[in-house]
Amino acid sequence: MELRQLQYFVKVAKKQHVTQAAEELHVAQSAVSRQIHQLEEELGMQLFVQKGRNLQLTPVGKLFLTRLEELLSGLDKAVMEMREFLDPEKGEIRIGFPHTLGISLIPTVVADFRKGRPNVKFRLKQGTFASLIQDVTRGEVDLAFISPFPEIHEQVAGELLLTEEMYAVLPNNHPLAHHETIRLEQLKDESFVMFSDNYSLKSIVFEACKEAGFIPQIGFEGEETDTIRGLVAAGMGVGLLPEMALTEISPLMPAKVKVTHPQVTRTIGLVRRKGEKLPLVAEMFQRFLLDLFKDQR
Repeated sequence: MELRQLQYFVKVAKKQHVTQAAEELHVAQSAVSRQIHQLEEELGMQLFVQKGRNLQLTPVGKLFLTRLEELLSGLDKAVMEMREFLDPEKGEIRIGFPHTLGISLIPTVVADFRKGRPNVKFRLKQGTFASLIQDVTRGEVDLAFISPFPEIHEQVAGELLLTEEMYAVLPNNHPLAHHETIRLEQLKDESFVMFSDNYSLKSIVFEACKEAGFIPQIGFEGEETDTIRGLVAAGMGVGLLPEMALTEISPLMPAKVKVTHPQVTRTIGLVRRKGEKLPLVAEMFQRFLLDLFKDQR
């Protein structure tokens, strides 16, 4: 059993298609098919079944993929640790983050960190709260920015980085659009534009509305900050967005109004797998972030 066979198997399992896997691997389709066939013969089991034009994992194939991903992740980590041992300034940091932080925070902190360590590489992965926790626990990322910050969690540990205020976003022709402040209850009869269920910001907005004495009426849902901003600016409803999501200037920008009661905030933290030492270069980045945000918690 060769490492190449295992890597080909994982790629085919992810793409569910030999041709697409071969294209990403930059090898001939026949080479991928041959390696998969040899792997199945060596294991004495069928890993894939044909389903239309795609390949589908068999039950034993799914089990093999799960174990193999853990093994390859450990191998990648071992190689990275050896490289860091020789020169920590040339290591790689694997970071997970929610998309609302990708507008300005992630690019800014990565660029600032690399000013003094230009040879450090970053591998970035975007996800939801649940998927980021999973990525950390599986060892697919070293650190993850997470919101809201889970102060107690069975599988991850970390530190609070900052608390960010959230603002009401309104169509520019809304009667409250030019107010300096509003009370959230003033929006109780409005249609809300929200993130979908997978995003933690939805639960933050729901809890804030409940505290203000009402259940928000959902008119539209989206999965990107640009979508929420654009729908509100186009008059499709109102919403609540974190301040960082409103720093970018775009053709469709809603009005931004401070909410005084209740004050709505979200916490942002940095988490790692509990009970496990970080790679040296990731530990350096963690210390950099804690120092950078020490006055914003």
